[in-house]
Formats: sequence, C-alpha cells, structure tokens
Amino acid sequence: MTELSLGLGIGSLVVLIAVLAVRASVRLGLPSLLLYLGIGLLLGEAGFGILFSDARLTQYLGLAALVVILAEGGLTTRWTNVRPALGLGIAMSTVAVAVSIGVTGAGLHLLLGLDWRTALLWGAVVSSTDAAAVFSVLRGLGVHRRISGTLELESGLNDAPVYIAVVLLAGSDPVSWWTPGLVVYELAVGAVVGIALGWFGSQALRRAALPATGLYPLATVAVCVLAYSAGQELHASGLLATYVAGLVLGNARLPHRADTLSFVEGLGWLSQIGLFVLLGLYASPGRLPSVIVPALITGAVLVLLARPLSVFASALPFRVPWREQVFLSWSGLRGAVPIVLALIPVTEEVPGAQQLIDVVFVLVVVLTLIQGTTLPLVARVLGLVRRGEPQEIQVDAAPLDELGAELLQVRVPDGSKLHGVYISELRLPVGATVSLVVRGRSGFTPQMTTRVQVGDQLLIVTTEDVREVAERRIRAVDRAGRYARWKGELGD
Repeated sequence: MTELSLGLGIGSLVVLIAVLAVRASVRLGLPSLLLYLGIGLLLGEAGFGILFSDARLTQYLGLAALVVILAEGGLTTRWTNVRPALGLGIAMSTVAVAVSIGVTGAGLHLLLGLDWRTALLWGAVVSSTDAAAVFSVLRGLGVHRRISGTLELESGLNDAPVYIAVVLLAGSDPVSWWTPGLVVYELAVGAVVGIALGWFGSQALRRAALPATGLYPLATVAVCVLAYSAGQELHASGLLATYVAGLVLGNARLPHRADTLSFVEGLGWLSQIGLFVLLGLYASPGRLPSVIVPALITGAVLVLLARPLSVFASALPFRVPWREQVFLSWSGLRGAVPIVLALIPVTEEVPGAQQLIDVVFVLVVVLTLIQGTTLPLVARVLGLVRRGEPQEIQVDAAPLDELGAELLQVRVPDGSKLHGVYISELRLPVGATVSLVVRGRSGFTPQMTTRVQVGDQLLIVTTEDVREVAERRIRAVDRAGRYARWKGELGD
C-alpha cells in the first residue's frame, strides 16, 4: 500500500505541475511539450534517480497515448474547416511523406554514411508531424482556414503511413514490388473502418437514452479506441481508423456535444502530459551530447531540404501561393511521435537503434525550440495572420426524451455574423424557438425585436423533427448573416 500511495502522490503532483506549466509556457512563448519533457528528465536518472529503460513498455504506452491524442484531434476538428483543404491535406500526408523519407534518407546516406535501409529508416522516423503540437499551436494562430485545415489533416493522417514505413524498414523482410500495394491496402481499409465505426457510433449515440450525461463522452472515446483495435486486427492502419472515426463522430450531431468535447480535450491533455513525461523519463541525458552533431545534420536536411521539397511536390497540383508554401514548410512541427516511432527499431533490435532514439530526442527539442517559438512571427511576416478570424460556432444538444424535444445551446463567438441579427431574422422553423438569452451574467426572455450580440448564449427549444433544420439555419446565419439563404449558404 505504501508503494501505491507514493505512486499516486507522485503522479498527481506531476499532473498538477504539468497543468501549471501550460500557463508558464504561454507566458514564456515556449511549447508546453518541452516543459513536460523537462519534468520527465528531472524525475529520471539524471535528476531524482528514477530508472526507467523498458523500451517495449514505453512504446506500448506511447502508442496508447497517441491513439487518444488522435481521437481528440479528430473529434475537435470541424469538417467545415478542413473540407477546403481535403485534397492538399491528403497529399501532404501521403505524397509529402514519401518525398520526405526519400530526400532525408538520401541526404543522411551521403552526409552520415548510413547504409540505404538505415538512412531511409531514419528518414521515416522523423517525417511525421506531431498531432499534439500542431493542434495546440495552430488553432490559436489565426491563419487562413485552408492553411490550418491542411496542417490539421496532415498531422492527423500522416502518422499512419509513417508508422507503416517504420515497421517495414525496421523489420528484416526485404522491401519488394508489392510493398506499395500493402501500404495502400492498410490505409484504405483503415479509412473504411474509421468511417464505418464512426457512422455506426454516431447513430447509436443519437438513439441511445443513456442515464447520465457523463456516459456520452466515455462511449464516444470508446468508439474511437475500438476503431484502432479493429483496424489493427484487420492488418490495416489502426491509427488512421482512430482519427477518421473521431472526425466522423466529431462532426455528427451528437447529444451533449460540448460535454463530450470538453472531456476529450482534458483526456488529450492528460495523454500529452503522460506521454512527454514518460519519454523524458526514458531518455538518458548522459548519451545526448555525443549525438548533437548527427542530430543537427538530420534536422538541417529535414527542415531545409526534405520538408520544402515535399511541400512543393504536394502543393503543385493545387496552385498554392508561395507564401503559403513557405509557411507549410516551416510548420512541420515534431513532437512525441518521432520518439515513439524510434522505439520500434529498439524493440526490433535493429543495429544502431539506440543512437537513432538519442538523435531524435535532441532533434525534437531543437526543432521545437526553433520552429515552435518562431511560427507566429513567420505567419505575420508572410502576411498570413487574419485578425479576428471567426471561430466555428458551437452548438450543443441535450435530449428531452419525454417531450420529444431537444435543447440547443448556442454560443456566439467573436466574428460571428449572428451579431446584430434580430431574433425574427433567424427565421427558425415552426417548432423551434429561442426561449432564453444569457448576456453577461443575466438572462432574459427575448422578443422578436431582440438583437443577438457577440458573447450571447442562446437556449433554443426545438422538436426532434425540425432540430436539424434549426441547427443548419443557425450555422448559415453565423457564416453569412441575415441574408444567408440569398448568398447560397445553407449551413451544411
């Protein structure tokens, strides 16, 4: 019992310190993952002396955390934000990955003298952008939706092909002519599994009258984790299935959506904290100085050559302006994913694998310091920051089963075209009405002449049969204003 209480105490202290570190990282302008890694290093062999060197357990726990992070990324990604970037995002997560692996591998073969298979393995490990880093940095940056949507899709989708490439290159089997077909199969089946389970999960959750609100978030996350398991059992990409299932569920009209998103956001933070602290605990600081030179060479090849070429190859069919290409090239943020992937060669006992994980650890720290802290400046210099970029309106639904009705809770964000619209101009369908407006700290029953303001919260009561029509109308006015229908905006 003493060990249990001590372990729980240390764990709770780490979480509390990590939560406070988020506020400190915002003030200092540093990505929080560096502080989490620092906590792990402080607890490890060079600090308090906790010895942890189980590579296989670290890999398993890292993949489990990555599954939760991808689920959170999919659930919190709005389809309306990423739809304009769908083609470019898919190209960045497939074509760009292949180009990056090839260019990085060739550069390391020439500069570091690695054999071709080892060089390509190194290139594959460092070619994945990190979902946690991208989601935490970009969503508050205010860049154009096509850019942020592209990077969100890339970071959510590219873990799958990179993971497949690392597993293939770390294995002993020769790479043959049918290997590309195997990769296509794993990605295609993983996507289908994610779509299927996401759709079935959303239908089940909409029809289930669960006895407690807190069960809806649990069931939603469970569907995403089930998608990973199903994908892996079918010898497909479980990581891709997880993200796609989350994307489908997150854009379905689920009951208690706001509660679900709040829960998965907290779960995502907990996974990030645990993952980075674990990786810091696993690292051996005494070995890191000896790999600084190869790490810097690898980083230079990746950032100055491989990433720009991969972005150019992916963006060529889409006629992306050069400013956006420069920003996309600089936005390839690395985080925990490359370190987790580097553990695969260690568990497979690939020669030189320990050097690889040390190189990747140094590389992630250096690139995070350089890219993560300068990304807002680069966006401003390139003229890509849009002041007051409107946020997607949040609409939460709670069922009233006995009445055959639902409550829609609408929060009016900055930049919304709902601002200044009269209640009468919402033109909600018969069966839906705005029953309450909360403004500041007071609430009141609105009249038809009441004008909506930024910061308002609207409570709308609607019957089940017109709920979807009412929500589409609200979203349409949010995007295009009182004349939304004339402008062709239907709120889909």
